[in-house]
Amino acid sequence: MSELRPAPAGVDPNTPSAARIYDYALGGKDNYEVDRIAAEKAFAMAPEMPVMARQNRAFLGRAVRFLAEEAGIRQFLDIGSGLPTQANVHQVAAEGSRVVYVDYDPLVVAHGDALVADSPGVAFIRGDLRKVEDVLAHPDLPRFIDFSEPVAVLLVAVLHFVRDEERAYEVVDLLREVMAPGSYLALSHVTPDPHPEETAELVQVSARAGAPWVARSRDELMRFFGDFELVEPGLVTAPEWRPGITRPVDFAKMWVLAGVGRKP
Repeated sequence: MSELRPAPAGVDPNTPSAARIYDYALGGKDNYEVDRIAAEKAFAMAPEMPVMARQNRAFLGRAVRFLAEEAGIRQFLDIGSGLPTQANVHQVAAEGSRVVYVDYDPLVVAHGDALVADSPGVAFIRGDLRKVEDVLAHPDLPRFIDFSEPVAVLLVAVLHFVRDEERAYEVVDLLREVMAPGSYLALSHVTPDPHPEETAELVQVSARAGAPWVARSRDELMRFFGDFELVEPGLVTAPEWRPGITRPVDFAKMWVLAGVGRKP
């Protein structure tokens, strides 16, 4: 993003944004110098992070394809969607699906509104996972999402930005409660397994750079699914979840676990 372009209303170009850092890791251009500096500090410690970002994005695509083609899901709620890029959810889901993207970053919403302006059945709303009650009460949500029918809730690369004291488990519990039987929860999350010391140092570096997040163990991530039944292959590293074309991957350096669960 050109530093000469005025920032949209509500956007602080002097404070790192998780969405813009992720955009930079994916090779996007919708980021500011402060985001690139924060990202490069993290990359210096973990050079595989851009690869993990791409693997995470690829997991999202495969999960949506599974949900649409095999599970028959026709409505998707993508919370913490981040900046639009290639193969967005509404472009991967079955034709006629209803999709609502949610993000608290005003730059994301501005770009999202432009992306979906000519896409019927698709909306972009501003909301924060940490205030999920407000998301569920948003006046536009019922126009697209009917929680009496199966829905896919996507929490991809967002929960590691929500600390325990910010009600991480409570907000996911609330989402699971409103979902109808036959609904699905898809999530991906940074984990310290099997390199806790490196992860702890990376968390500290990111916090000092202004982009704090938390890593959670496999057991901690399983708690998010509650009584949902994990579909095969379970909770695995992102590239291991129903891979399409397989490429050589150093799984020891994949710090992201991903899974999809079904509400019985």
